[in-house]
Amino acid sequence: MPKSTTMTVRISPTVSQRLEALARDTKRSKAYLASEAISDFVDRNAWQVARITAALDDARSGAAGIPHDRVETWMDSWGTDQELPRPGDKS
Repeated sequence: MPKSTTMTVRISPTVSQRLEALARDTKRSKAYLASEAISDFVDRNAWQVARITAALDDARSGAAGIPHDRVETWMDSWGTDQELPRPGDKS
């Protein structure tokens, strides 16, 4: 597999100018910065889609969920001295 591949993307003139300035200021190429941005975007969104898919699969499985009032009690404890563990955790 090649180390990289070429891709053409269209960006607005404003984004192009900002990318040029960022490349200059960081002493990186525009291609490097764009590649890093795309990689971060793909990683973040792939993770999110995988988590959503897993949650939907779990919801469709028919397994018992966590009652709303337990989740609400847990969330109400956030930021207090007696913060509760996440419902369903063994801790």
